[in-house]
Amino acid sequence: MHSTRVNAKAFPKFSASFALAMLLISAAFAADGKDSDKDQQAYCRYVTEQASAQRDLLLAPNAVAGVTQPNTGLPMQLVWGASGSLSNMRKAGLTMNAAQKNCELYSASTSAQQDIQYALPTLEKQALQHRLGLIEHAAESLGALLATTTKMQEAQNMTRPMAFALQTTKIKLDADRADTQSKIVALYTPPLSDRPLKELVAEKQSREVNEQKALDRLSRQNDWDVALSVGAHQQIDPLVNTKGAYGEVSVSYNFASHAINKHLDRAADAYDDWKKVQEGDVVRNADILKQQVADGISVQDSRLKALGEEQKQIESNLQLLGAAETSAALDFRNQLTTAQLLLEIEIGDASFRLEELKEFLGKNF
Repeated sequence: MHSTRVNAKAFPKFSASFALAMLLISAAFAADGKDSDKDQQAYCRYVTEQASAQRDLLLAPNAVAGVTQPNTGLPMQLVWGASGSLSNMRKAGLTMNAAQKNCELYSASTSAQQDIQYALPTLEKQALQHRLGLIEHAAESLGALLATTTKMQEAQNMTRPMAFALQTTKIKLDADRADTQSKIVALYTPPLSDRPLKELVAEKQSREVNEQKALDRLSRQNDWDVALSVGAHQQIDPLVNTKGAYGEVSVSYNFASHAINKHLDRAADAYDDWKKVQEGDVVRNADILKQQVADGISVQDSRLKALGEEQKQIESNLQLLGAAETSAALDFRNQLTTAQLLLEIEIGDASFRLEELKEFLGKNF
């Protein structure tokens, strides 16, 4: 089956308005790429500041003051001092690490999600730009045919109704060009990563595991603690000048730690399973995109086969017509030629889309 594939770059004669629209879109793409980076940076600043506040809270010792009545019959005491926790010091570092992992996960998730969301619109825009090239090529061929027909009309070898059929085809091409340009301008497609989508999804999953491990380590830090308190005490009932220092070290351990840790392990496994089937998550959306691309390949393949059959019929009629001599034969040849020009646009469009979808599927999945 014969197919036509034309590079849109071979046809630079686009309208000035379309060229301006493409310039504006390119500028918008560049700005969008910067906005995407700003989004990730802003989120990371937010997470880091939240974690820093929690870190400072955990690292700073607590000031304590109060009145106590010892149960040994001693006079009432006023106590003041500071207390700290070894577990809190450990949590401070783990909190910052968890924030870093969360930031990395957000960056990986947004990058992968953006590539998935705009993959099909990007392929569509590329196909439409290629179609513009096909239309320009057909318009040039039709222009040459119109010039020949006009000369024949002046020599009275062809009637005005016969030439009007070519004008009708020109109107169709102009309408197709305008419609294609409108679709291109309407499509919003930010710049995407050059990395295969399967790598982006794998990176997102890997960073998700790292974040869960960081949160798990932070949760396990509640299993034990070593606390230190130091300060001074003063007898107040009766009030006498008998100040003294005191210190206390306490060690605590939660007896449910083993059971808690088992639940945390199961929660991590359940979280992983959930993310694989969650609607809206990167992994699920990547599977949906893969199926959409596969269905698109099937549709374009069927379309190309049907167009190929129609092209064979036109070529067969042209061969049977031979060298046209009568005005009726010339009119029929013009009709076949214009139909062939329009058909070549559709064949070139279907061929380009089919190859692009196959290439995208092979690269990204």
